[in-house]
Amino acid sequence: VQLQASGGGVVQAGGSLRLSCAASGRTVTFSSHVMGWFRQAPGKEREFVAAITWSGGSTYYAGSVKGRFTISRDNAKKMAYLQMNSLKPEDTAVYYCAQHNGGSYYFRTEYDYWGQGTQVTVSS
Repeated sequence: VQLQASGGGVVQAGGSLRLSCAASGRTVTFSSHVMGWFRQAPGKEREFVAAITWSGGSTYYAGSVKGRFTISRDNAKKMAYLQMNSLKPEDTAVYYCAQHNGGSYYFRTEYDYWGQGTQVTVSS
């Protein structure tokens, strides 16, 4: 499975961006996997941002983004999305999408396929 994240850019504080994650390759089981978004700021560890179950029926968020970010997916298109509103300078990071492989949704070690990342920069 290959994951391609896109949609990053430079935005002013308070602005919005929508990230996309496209799955290709062996995607026959895409719709049966939880998908997640993580982010990594310079000098910091990669951290959990959001996850969505295979049906989209349940979503999970880091406390720092809850109420501002929305994760979604379209299984027919093999796509996952992260709508980011009310962006803050502390949201600046490289954002990665990943496919979950079991265990906790919050731990990056429980994800086995990763996209290459897309840079999000929020200016104050």
